[in-house]
Amino acid sequence: MAADECVGVAKKLVKELRRRGFETIAHGALSDTERDDWAWASAAAARDVVEGRADQAIVCCWTGTGASMAANKVAGVRAALCGDAATAAGARKWNDANVLALSLRTTSGAVLAEILDAWFGAVASVEPDDRANIAHLSKIERGH
Repeated sequence: MAADECVGVAKKLVKELRRRGFETIAHGALSDTERDDWAWASAAAARDVVEGRADQAIVCCWTGTGASMAANKVAGVRAALCGDAATAAGARKWNDANVLALSLRTTSGAVLAEILDAWFGAVASVEPDDRANIAHLSKIERGH
């Protein structure tokens, strides 16, 4: 997980993930040893996913937009900026998203819990059309 500031739900996210039994790797402002800017922190968390240190990542910045952009620059990442549970569930199901991006400004504690429930409760679709879209994203990423 990554955040560029310890504001909003940043610290609550750490506590909530641990409460749910997840081991976490902290980046940015959540770490005492790393640069806390959103581009650096989000890219570090995204690399954890593609390099196998984590199954998924959660990246945060004030709007969530920069965090999602930085994460999506890492090959193999499908980051989704989610402001509600339905979007989070859809991102996991239809887009096989592996990085959740959140806004530190607009995500309340209650909405955070709903988003995490939906994110972790959803599984990627096995429907051929959905898998074809994910495969096409990989081709686009490789410049095809």
